[in-house]
Amino acid sequence: MELKWDVPVFRPWIPSKLPSLPLLLMLVLSLCLFSPTKCLDLDPDDKSSLLCFNSSVQDPNRSLATWVGSNCTNWTGISCENRTGRVVSVNLANMNLSGKVLPCLCNLSFLEYLNLSGNNFNGTIPTCFGSLASLKTIDLSHNSFSGVLPDNITRLGQLRELVLNGNRQLGGDLPWWIGNFSSNLEKLDLSSNSFNGEMPDSLFHLKSLRHLDLGDNYISGNVHEFYQSLEFLGLASNKLFGTLPCFSASTKSLTVLTLANNSLVGGIPTCIASLEALAHLNLSFNHLSYGISPRLVFTEKLLVLDLSFNDLSGPLPGKIAEATEKSGLVLLDLSHNRFSGKIPLKITELKSLQALFLSHNLLTGEIPARIGNLTYLQVVDLSHNSLSGSIPLDIVGCFQLLALILNNNNLSGEIQPELDALDSLKILDVSHNKISGEIPLTLAGLKSLEVVDLSSNNLSGTLNDAITKWLNLKYLSLARNKFSGNLPSWLFTFEAIQVIDFSGNKFSGFIPDGNFNISFRSNNGNSVRDPKVPFISVRSIEIKVSAMVIDTSELSFTFKVSSMVGIDLSDNLLRGEIPNVLFEVEGLEYLNLSYNYLDGQLPSLEKMWNLRALDLSHNSLSGQIPGNISTLKDLILLNLSYNSFSGSVPVNQGYRRFPGAFAGNPDLCVESAGEGCERGSPPAEPGKTFEEVEGPILVWVFCVSAFVSFYLGVVGLFCSARARSYILQTKV
Repeated sequence: MELKWDVPVFRPWIPSKLPSLPLLLMLVLSLCLFSPTKCLDLDPDDKSSLLCFNSSVQDPNRSLATWVGSNCTNWTGISCENRTGRVVSVNLANMNLSGKVLPCLCNLSFLEYLNLSGNNFNGTIPTCFGSLASLKTIDLSHNSFSGVLPDNITRLGQLRELVLNGNRQLGGDLPWWIGNFSSNLEKLDLSSNSFNGEMPDSLFHLKSLRHLDLGDNYISGNVHEFYQSLEFLGLASNKLFGTLPCFSASTKSLTVLTLANNSLVGGIPTCIASLEALAHLNLSFNHLSYGISPRLVFTEKLLVLDLSFNDLSGPLPGKIAEATEKSGLVLLDLSHNRFSGKIPLKITELKSLQALFLSHNLLTGEIPARIGNLTYLQVVDLSHNSLSGSIPLDIVGCFQLLALILNNNNLSGEIQPELDALDSLKILDVSHNKISGEIPLTLAGLKSLEVVDLSSNNLSGTLNDAITKWLNLKYLSLARNKFSGNLPSWLFTFEAIQVIDFSGNKFSGFIPDGNFNISFRSNNGNSVRDPKVPFISVRSIEIKVSAMVIDTSELSFTFKVSSMVGIDLSDNLLRGEIPNVLFEVEGLEYLNLSYNYLDGQLPSLEKMWNLRALDLSHNSLSGQIPGNISTLKDLILLNLSYNSFSGSVPVNQGYRRFPGAFAGNPDLCVESAGEGCERGSPPAEPGKTFEEVEGPILVWVFCVSAFVSFYLGVVGLFCSARARSYILQTKV
């Protein structure tokens, strides 16, 4: 955009236009004096270099459409030196650009700042970058650069920040010169690439270094002491081994330390607690062992402590961190270890705690009633222990609770009606315990519930209307209890439902014949599966948990149900015909109605495009087998055994890939190529169930209905006003 000025010319007695020219010059000069940037022209050589670079860039969003004219201030992402017009900064981050970076960019000889992050630039990093002697920052992160780090970068003696993370094809041996080419280097981020080899000794001694992130590579070797005052050290997800050093040189400065997912051994030295500024410590997924010393007590600045997935043992530490009313631990993860004994009361004094993970240990005793003191608590997981007693009523004091996960313990008693006070609860999993009684009507108040697993308990009674108030329900399992009565008409009407498992109860009556919700119908086969394993059998919900903490603000909570869409009503007392509408639900991936008293004929299966498993065995179904199923390409399990089917099954209808599917139907003729007709006789060993006949895949399938994964998303941890981001992943 160019400025145009209309200057009035007064000519009452002057015959020439020349006297007006000084006036115009004065106005233009005054404009530049008061706003010099309005007149800042790009250096012609730098302009040519930028246009040359732009010639190879794909720019679908037209972010660089402003690169016209000569006014530097109008060029998106470009900053110039005020007097000379030479380009000193190129910042094109997150503009959806792609293509190769041409060497003409290296003609910007006064360039100090180069940021091309968050795009899709590809090819190798230009070797000519080494000629940009004034560069202080290079950020090429989150692109598609490949190859190795060019040695010419060693010529950048003024460089302060080298950020190349998130280029998966960039790697090779970690360069030997990486720690000694610039005595000014403060930040080195090579994470999430493919570098290998060992860290050079020079990297441990680079005095200027403050931020080092080599995480998520293939770097090997022993973990050494660092001899500079680091603030951020990320070495997670590599092949490092050895014992944990003390990081003594960083006692007053280190805020983030993550060594997760390596092969560290030995115990956790108490000297780690002397890191005064530490806000985030992640040592998960290692081989750390022994107990935690009582002298290992962190300061109140520690926000996140993750020691999960190790081999730590002994009692849980009575005091793991100092805490005040306004500061202290926000997330504590000691899960997947071998801690034993009771949950110490000191944990209930961590008033700022928002996420507590103690699952998969050997804990005994009762859940402390004083857990209700943790009023900021949002996620608690005590699953897979040997805890006893009842769910403490005081837990309603955790009024912000979003996930209560207590499965696989020895808990007893009843579900207390007062739990309706947890009206923000999204996940309730108390499966595989000894809980008895009925579902209280008051739980209708838990309107935020999305995942409910009450399976494998001693619950009884009929289904009450409290469940109908859980309008956001995605997963509901009441399997292997003592529920009875008729199935209600509203059973399949939840708008978001994906899994219903009522197997192993005493439900009677008919299967409701109603309209199925859009969630069952809209599945397009996009659920997350292991392509090598048809089904993953689990008897409890598995949850993958991540957390986001910003300073001392609240932990974020998001999750995604990622499971097969299915219905399991097996092993009940259901009777009557199967509603035809059930076989018109196109999104259904599995259906198990086995071990009931269902009768009538089997409708066509051809509309169930996503069907992967169907078990109708051990009923009283009759009539002929429906027509061709060869169009059901995803179907890998079919069991129609032990019914009263009759007629014949032609060889060309797609049923041949399910041997044994028609056992126990003596009036059924199953055609085989060149061998005539085989009767559906029982298996060779009478009394065996369908699962035993068909092998391990079937055990995997109908051991439980579905596999459910949850993602409570991690965005990052900002440990200081400088907003340091990190990712922490913990598991249930």
